[in-house]
Amino acid sequence: MIRITADSTCDLPQALLDQYHIAISPLGVVKGDALFRDGVDITTQAIVAHVENGGEITTTNAVNIADYYLFFQEEIKGYDGLVHINLGAGFSSCYQNACLAASEFENVVALDSENLSIGHGIVVLTAARVAAQGGSIEEITAAVKQVRSKVETSFVLETLDYMKKGGRCSTVTALGANLLKLHPCIEVVDGKMTVTKKYRGSMEKVMVTYVEERLSGREDIDPTSVYLADSCHNPDHSIVAAAHKALVDNGTFEQIIPTAIGCTILCHCGPNTLGFVFVRK
Repeated sequence: MIRITADSTCDLPQALLDQYHIAISPLGVVKGDALFRDGVDITTQAIVAHVENGGEITTTNAVNIADYYLFFQEEIKGYDGLVHINLGAGFSSCYQNACLAASEFENVVALDSENLSIGHGIVVLTAARVAAQGGSIEEITAAVKQVRSKVETSFVLETLDYMKKGGRCSTVTALGANLLKLHPCIEVVDGKMTVTKKYRGSMEKVMVTYVEERLSGREDIDPTSVYLADSCHNPDHSIVAAAHKALVDNGTFEQIIPTAIGCTILCHCGPNTLGFVFVRK
């Protein structure tokens, strides 16, 4: 049996992690002078409260080679091999570090998800399902490479403040977007984040347009399920409710699965970010 592990950025619900026995390697989150572990000893609520109370934007740290080595060494116990699915190499040095650590083992492989958040999570689940059926490292690797090019990840930001503070956009760009109430839609394309659209108006209204524009008239979508990912962490939040209703009204998907954006992704996208992720045929 092959062990499946992943970076904390996969943002999979705990129930799925437990169901498929997926172990998580947490990225670091720096808040003030202290280093925390994503999903272990810091919450998204704590990050938002820190920033809203005047604190500097929290930053993130990739998992280093030594920590990956110790993680693999522990998690492979009792298994024939281990496959680790990383946050996209275009977003972090995690993949590079994991590969170097994995090279110290005969039966450990690190794979690039080419994605983030629940897009990364879908790739992890694909690997876990193949492993649960007794698949080999080679079969799991093939499945990952096949699905990762079909995952479509996009999300809309309420504000660019976090990206500005994190150095991912200029102060002028962020100020202009906020003054005009512009909400950028960011899509993962070829393993990198790209702004594909800018919406204007309230986030609740934007959600309706966003869903409609991304889904209407398409025949390349696997209708089995869609993951609705948000950093609100409240299913009753007006933005989440608006997006959920828009997906229901659209009728493309048989199942809508709510998921929460974790600490690492929140550090860069900020609160009230919402997106949905699905697989193309």
